[in-house]
Amino acid sequence: MLKIGITSRALFDLDSSHLIFLNEGLEAYKDYQVSLENSPLNPGEAFTLVKKLLNLNNLTKGKNLVEVILLSRNTADTGLRVFNSIQFHNLDIKKAAFCGGNSPHIYAKSFGADIFLSTELEDCKCSISNGIASAMIMPSKKSKFDEEVLKIAFDGDSVLFSGESQKIFDKYGLEAFNENEKDMADRPLLGGPFKSFLAELYNIQKSFSKRECPLRIALVTARSAPSHERVIKTLRDWNIRIDESLFLGGLEKKEFLKDFGADIFFDDQIENCLAASLEVPTGHVINFNMSN
Repeated sequence: MLKIGITSRALFDLDSSHLIFLNEGLEAYKDYQVSLENSPLNPGEAFTLVKKLLNLNNLTKGKNLVEVILLSRNTADTGLRVFNSIQFHNLDIKKAAFCGGNSPHIYAKSFGADIFLSTELEDCKCSISNGIASAMIMPSKKSKFDEEVLKIAFDGDSVLFSGESQKIFDKYGLEAFNENEKDMADRPLLGGPFKSFLAELYNIQKSFSKRECPLRIALVTARSAPSHERVIKTLRDWNIRIDESLFLGGLEKKEFLKDFGADIFFDDQIENCLAASLEVPTGHVINFNMSN
């Protein structure tokens, strides 16, 4: 089962509540949340992703494919509004940790989460240091794609794959990168922080026929020929099929992500994330180096 830990601020729009906390303090925040605990929160940046993931469970007979765990800085008292909102929006989320002001990332590992999604950079850094892949959900346009099919897009290097080749590009440039990838075409890349997430998504896909599968996965990478070959052979070695692979040769990704209709896009480069978030929900993948 794919398990995802997510914070309440990533799932719901808590910006107004957070401003009260920042401007008026904890007691005013508590009073505000309690007074509105029967007023449902609006969807947040990752709401559509979560809703579509949980909907996969409704498409199988007695077999749950996805579990979402709420991880919140609230206390249970102030977090009651969040749980009431979960019920209002008919989200099948049963497990939660309310941490009373502390970072909730510490419980992601105990819950067995495959990834941790938060709007807070520090939470994400702590999560990856604790061995859980993490992405910071960025402010972005809400998904306009209401179709039932869930569409998830990934960058390649330092996301699905390790950063080994990216380091060559950063240090020596494109020509050296392409030469290295051509020489190493038959040697699979090591896995990156989101390899296990991709593998779990592919396992979900195998629960459905190819024609009726409600989940599509895309690789959207700046790579182009000749560096494409190593990627293809790596995925073949992992025994993972990706529905769509876009080798863009350095072109900006946002228009392609819009055309794909991504419910979320994961990338490790902040400039790519900022551009992509203008068109689709985006998660900035936090890597180990950034967490230190």
